[in-house]
Amino acid sequence: MVSLREGLMLEGGGVISLVGAGGKTSLMFKLAHELSITGESVLTTTTTKIFEPEPDQSSCVIVSDSVTRLLDQAQKMINKQPHITMALDRLPDTGKLIGFAPEVVDALWKRRLFRWIVVEADGAAGRPLKAPADHEPVIPGCTSCLVGLAGLSGIGRPLTDQWVFRPERFAEWTGISRDAAVTETAVANVLTHKNGLFKNAPTEAARIAFLNQADTPETCAAGQRIVRLLKEKINTGLKRVVIGQTRADSPVIEVHEPASGTYL
Repeated sequence: MVSLREGLMLEGGGVISLVGAGGKTSLMFKLAHELSITGESVLTTTTTKIFEPEPDQSSCVIVSDSVTRLLDQAQKMINKQPHITMALDRLPDTGKLIGFAPEVVDALWKRRLFRWIVVEADGAAGRPLKAPADHEPVIPGCTSCLVGLAGLSGIGRPLTDQWVFRPERFAEWTGISRDAAVTETAVANVLTHKNGLFKNAPTEAARIAFLNQADTPETCAAGQRIVRLLKEKINTGLKRVVIGQTRADSPVIEVHEPASGTYL
């Protein structure tokens, strides 16, 4: 059994940014739990908007427009609460937290209060697949690991707003007609397109594709087909491809190296 730490090649601390669609929030809190359960300090936050976490996701939420106040409060709580969620503000009547500009995340990292910072750096309105707009994703420059998610439940579904966020862009980059079935080839192309999920990636960030929602034999097989397609491409920039299911107790199913096979 491979842990998320092992699957995402995490060592020594750093900033992990999550982009794409199909499970970013569940991956963020699952990863934070795994890292913090050993006593390592973890900050979860966003550069966009997220729903305020449930207590079982993050029991300590601090909201303030002052970085100094945020850090002062976190400093007082971190020995008892190694996992803390921070946000700039709450959106009334939506249940959502407003996140920080990327440079604020950079400033938080420079203070080194947290060993790990996990950032949801993209929005997808709950769809399993997406193609980013010009202003997306919003990735902090301090990111050391960039994880691009794609939800395998979108494979075989029609290219519509119901299944794909920004379907017009998805169609443009993949050649699939609107309302046609989304294919594994299309997902592989969005993962590797110059304006795709890893657009705006910091130069030094390790890029990892996470093919999520492999919770049936059919979706797991679709993930394996995407891996084979990615291995056929040249210079994808991907360090690793993970097939998983973030809502499961063991979220990593398979780990694939782009050029050298797979291990479980």
